[in-house]
Amino acid sequence: MKIERMNKGSWGKVRAFFDIRTQEGLVVKGFKIMEGINGLFVSMPSQKGKNQQGEDEWFDTVWIEKELRDQLNQLALDTYGGDFGETLS
Repeated sequence: MKIERMNKGSWGKVRAFFDIRTQEGLVVKGFKIMEGINGLFVSMPSQKGKNQQGEDEWFDTVWIEKELRDQLNQLALDTYGGDFGETLS
């Protein structure tokens, strides 16, 4: 997979927005790099909705297995701190 585009900035806890492109050509938009208690991490694309109590809540719209999530996290954080256009086989 490859980071397709990354917009760095500071929007509250959000540090960057980015998209990915898989080797098959699938583009997934809306990933975020977030600042958390334990440092930076990748947040999956999400959508605002209501929970069972009727309160606003954000729900992930993309789910990936842990191994792939770890690889994506490493690729995104390396790209965030370095050059763009890096790929992961």
